[in-house]
Amino acid sequence: MITPILLCGGSGTRLWPLSRKSYPKQFVPLVGETTLFQASAERLSGEGFAAPLVLTNSDFRFIVTEQLAEAGIDPGAILIEPEGRNTAPAVLAAALWLEKSDPDGLMLVAPSDHVVPDAAAFRAAVEAGAEAARAGQLVTFGIKPTHAETGYGYLELAEDPGDFAARPLKLNRFVEKPDAARAGEMLAEGIYLWNAGIFLFSVKTIIEAFRNHAPELIAPVQAAVDQGKHDLGFLRLDPESWAGADDISIDYAVMERADNLSVVPFAAGWSDLGGWDAVWRETGQDARGVALSGAATAIDCDNSLLRSEDEGLEVVGIGLKNIITVAMPDAVLVADASRAQDVKKAVAALKEKQAKQAESFPKDHRPWGWFESLVIGKRFQVKRIVVHPGAALSLQSHHHRSEHWIVVEGTAKVTIDEEVKLVTENQSVYIPLGAVHRMENPGKVPMVLIEVQTGSYLGEDDIIRYEDVYARS
Repeated sequence: MITPILLCGGSGTRLWPLSRKSYPKQFVPLVGETTLFQASAERLSGEGFAAPLVLTNSDFRFIVTEQLAEAGIDPGAILIEPEGRNTAPAVLAAALWLEKSDPDGLMLVAPSDHVVPDAAAFRAAVEAGAEAARAGQLVTFGIKPTHAETGYGYLELAEDPGDFAARPLKLNRFVEKPDAARAGEMLAEGIYLWNAGIFLFSVKTIIEAFRNHAPELIAPVQAAVDQGKHDLGFLRLDPESWAGADDISIDYAVMERADNLSVVPFAAGWSDLGGWDAVWRETGQDARGVALSGAATAIDCDNSLLRSEDEGLEVVGIGLKNIITVAMPDAVLVADASRAQDVKKAVAALKEKQAKQAESFPKDHRPWGWFESLVIGKRFQVKRIVVHPGAALSLQSHHHRSEHWIVVEGTAKVTIDEEVKLVTENQSVYIPLGAVHRMENPGKVPMVLIEVQTGSYLGEDDIIRYEDVYARS
């Protein structure tokens, strides 16, 4: 059995405004109906694969379980990183966790935000590398380049890949991201592959590689795993020990120093969706190269992406050429397609001016569901709140605001001090300032309500929690 290791952190700033720090690109349906994370988990499931082990951060832990449940996939361990320390500590933590149960087993390390249209071909490539991995090789996967890309690192093969069939080949060296001229030369030479950041090896082989090439990581990561705390089905790695691990990628820490390397070419299509230009390439286009998504209309446009992420917001392009337009309820991006990699500069500029759109998503996802602000005034706020079936908010009170709840879909079970009652569609309830209260969804369908807050302070930190099934402070 091969255990998929899904790396599920990052902020995806190059796909702003749809991808933000609070809800990055792997959780968004960028291409197709499912999210990139769900597609990754589905691709690495089925015969020959064990339940996936996921590494993520505390903010995303419930999003991970929710999206896996929606995809019908039962997770294995979910390790919570106290802070991002790059891929080397994450991979080592996964290996040390698996060592307890299956030191000879194989682990397939994969980012959770890639697009691989042909899942069967990818699984075949993994199987092609499995024998080499069982024999003690550190196997990586290289993508047959389709153009002179400067945004990827490369893998230099020690032999001609021929027809790029999926089979283990000897890897000569890792190559840093080239400039445009060198990328063109490498494409012409035919012995370079894009570095996909996907790896296959046995648990014992990669741990031994860390001992040989990055021994300084062993002690802090081992302590972080051993002293981790179990919390609602998650393992929170010990923060103090984790902080002692170097912030370093597995490429630098291990792969570029090892000599037992193999690479399996993959030529069936792949993208890391590293920018809106990549999304445009992966989205269905008309005869003039125009890709539309959502409520978007193009008139006399060429080679452009027009995307609306709000069904009530129409995006119309007239006479556009090589333009990317992405409209959200709270932010709009318009960019020349050749400047797609500079979107991260826009995020930095917004952070500098302290615009909340830089990192915060319009929908605030919580363990129980999500909410969004519809109207905000000086002393009032109107929200839409969606609660999953069987979910419950914490038992709480507020110092500075009172609330009115109007149920518009489903049924709410409402607690106000000592009173508990059901509130159905078209009914409302008032929560006085200071009252201890909770809302729950006892039904089988999502419950939707409109909340009107009034008071002198409406911040999310005006909450005193008394009970919380999600163990939040």
